Amino acid sequence: MPWSTNMKPFFDINIVDFEKGLVDQGLIDDRVVVCIATSPSSFSMIELKIENGEVMRDTLKTTNNPDFTKSANITKMFSEVTQTAPAHHYSLIVGGHGMAWLPVATTSQHRVASQYFDYPSIPITRWFGGLTPDYQIDISTFAEGISSSGIHFDFILFDDCYMSNVEVAYQLSEVADFLIGCPTEIMAYGFPYHKCAKYLVGDMDFQRLCETFYDFYMAYEIPCGTVAVIDCRQLPKLVDIVRAMNTTFWESDISNKSIQRMDGYTEPLFYDLGDVYDQLCPDSSLLVVFHKQLNLTVPFKANTPNYYSAFSGFLGIRCFSGITTSTASTNPLASMLSTTSWYQATHY
Repeated sequence: MPWSTNMKPFFDINIVDFEKGLVDQGLIDDRVVVCIATSPSSFSMIELKIENGEVMRDTLKTTNNPDFTKSANITKMFSEVTQTAPAHHYSLIVGGHGMAWLPVATTSQHRVASQYFDYPSIPITRWFGGLTPDYQIDISTFAEGISSSGIHFDFILFDDCYMSNVEVAYQLSEVADFLIGCPTEIMAYGFPYHKCAKYLVGDMDFQRLCETFYDFYMAYEIPCGTVAVIDCRQLPKLVDIVRAMNTTFWESDISNKSIQRMDGYTEPLFYDLGDVYDQLCPDSSLLVVFHKQLNLTVPFKANTPNYYSAFSGFLGIRCFSGITTSTASTNPLASMLSTTSWYQATHY
């Protein structure tokens, strides 16, 4: 949980909820370590332990002035975790704000951020990274930091907005088997860990995780939530199919289509991946192969009838593949899409 400007109160709730889930589940061969920025200049590593039916917090280390925008510091943190809690398998949950694949330099220019935080009366989502680039982490930097630590995660769960995104998943495919996240904004409350922690610790159950997330948000005060599980091991096969489809149409054709958008911007940044190709690819035989592989790549997903955007309110979901892309986006913020590893793999 890196410093995320206004998320600390929600992180505190997340930890308490996770503790409740651990008491229900129990810990046998598992260890849970929380790495959290308690202020812009302080970072703590805390192990959650169960003693006499209650969770105890054991502070393992505190660090001043952490800078997780640098891959070397990310590597150092994960290396310290492996030294403290050596294991055969590791999984990771990342709490914070998210903006998918967008580079920090681009995100910092997105001045809509100030408009969003100027209206605290609207429901809060985990829409945007730290208000300044000082606390924003590039996905490429994050992947490099993980790789250099030697860890390979069974899954990475992003409790952040917009992170169930194919550009993100492909960037992290070398360091994780699965990516779990939300293709749209997620309410600031985040994942309901008191109900779903048991599906993340011990024997993982991604289907029940998605079902629990869906049930929780259908009954939530803002009844909006989207979640998906991406099998990153299936992405190389998806790349081959998408590369073939990309030769059949011009991305500018999107201006004449009503493709399922997954954000609330005036010019969408994130579209439903399945619907992009359903509407733009004219080759029906390729589409059959594509959807078969897409179902293997996103084996579990769930969505409420609507999603919520801090900018546009409630928006309907006509179709839902569980994963987004910025392919064909005309938003100026997508101008650096061609630098992503996904774009390069599917266009050249």
